[in-house]
Amino acid sequence: MTPFSTESSAATTLASQPTGRITAVRGAVIDVAFDAGMPLPAINDALTITSASQTRIVVEVQAHLNESTVRALALSSTAGLSRHMPVIATGKPIQIPVGDALLGRLIDAVGNVGDGGPQIPPDAPYRSIHRPPPEIAGQGTASEVFSTGIKVIDLLTPLAQGGKAAMFGGAGVGKTVLVMELIHAMVERYQGISVFAGVGERSREGHEMLGDMRTSGVLPRSVLVYGQMSEPPGARWRVPLTAVTVAEYFRDERHQNVLLLMDNLFRFVQAGAEVSGLLGRMPSRVGYQPTLATEVAMVQERIVSVGGAAVTAIEAVYVPADDFTDPAVTTIASHVDSMVVLSRSMAAKGMYPAIDPIRSSSVLLDPQVVGKDHVVIANEVRHALERYHELQDVIALLGVEELSAEDQRLVGRARRLQRFLTQPFAVTKAFTGVPGRSVSTADTLSGCRAILAGECDEFQESSLYMIGTLDEARERERSGTMATAPAKTAP
Repeated sequence: MTPFSTESSAATTLASQPTGRITAVRGAVIDVAFDAGMPLPAINDALTITSASQTRIVVEVQAHLNESTVRALALSSTAGLSRHMPVIATGKPIQIPVGDALLGRLIDAVGNVGDGGPQIPPDAPYRSIHRPPPEIAGQGTASEVFSTGIKVIDLLTPLAQGGKAAMFGGAGVGKTVLVMELIHAMVERYQGISVFAGVGERSREGHEMLGDMRTSGVLPRSVLVYGQMSEPPGARWRVPLTAVTVAEYFRDERHQNVLLLMDNLFRFVQAGAEVSGLLGRMPSRVGYQPTLATEVAMVQERIVSVGGAAVTAIEAVYVPADDFTDPAVTTIASHVDSMVVLSRSMAAKGMYPAIDPIRSSSVLLDPQVVGKDHVVIANEVRHALERYHELQDVIALLGVEELSAEDQRLVGRARRLQRFLTQPFAVTKAFTGVPGRSVSTADTLSGCRAILAGECDEFQESSLYMIGTLDEARERERSGTMATAPAKTAP
């Protein structure tokens, strides 16, 4: 039960709080007039309307049109609204329940329960979804490595405890699967709270996520916040703020570490563009809203470490038409510590996770953070893969035999590195039948070091495909069993 869904005090509220009247309804946008001389609600204040079907609708003030009229955005369907209906000004922004009562529950952008379970207890603490970020002086630095057990991420794009990582990729390259695997990987090694924000999710994805969390035992330590794809843009636009508010409570009040997962942050930007168009604002580059940078910063700047407790964010970001120069993509990228770029060409070759080792990066790949040995091996791996990428056109035209002996040796090792960095996921076992592997950073470094030193030059490439540690490849070589891998002749 939220402050906006309380029926028993409706009459008292109507009498004690400023009341306006609907003057226009244009889809999700509603104009509300108040009596002359009455103070107008502030921007981002919540208003409530009871529709003809007795459904309570929450709307948020977005603009002051004149001395007596505001323009507001509905966060749910406006079906049943008409002109002259009363509108109650709550005098404060949207308030959502937070705390232990939300663990294991699914809520929407305004805090309503969406999992069919009992209502949130009325004595649960409430917080505004509009909160300023912590002062810079009080923020901690993100310098502790957040181990995932995924080889290519831990090697080339280490994640930061209390930092922000983004998974960039086009449609169908594995962003959601990667986020799901990260959730699964954290169950054993991560004992904090998880908050999942489903921004513009499909109903199928929401049901699958809820089911997977129940079966894996993660749900009792998790909160799910959803704004479905079928909901109005206002609901999708506010879901990240609701999720961050829930995470902030555990960080600030309970001093617990929080893992915040968002899928998909591009839909938050997309919802903001829809809202901007509905409010009549002039579009900016590529049709995006003129407030794009401000809206993204409004979410990202609140995801920080404070007082020894951290909010660690892992965000999936759709890249429209695989265009990494898209304004939404570049704006989000400017806020993150680790960029994990998923490649369509890698996915086409069957190299899963389809992470591009050349374009992915992390500020934590520094000798003072991960150690000199880690940085040296990561740079050697990246150099070998870059050189292989440069030679692919020559190989396609003339064949690998026309390369110098040194380049042939480097290409062979690069191809083995490429396959060694593939990995079966626990969340895909139902489709592939292959159990997932979680690999420590030390084992990943050891395997890459051995391949770079030439210890695996005589191995079949398929022995290194979809394995965990290098010991598994050695066992395959001894037993003669190999995984199905891309053809050796593919450049």
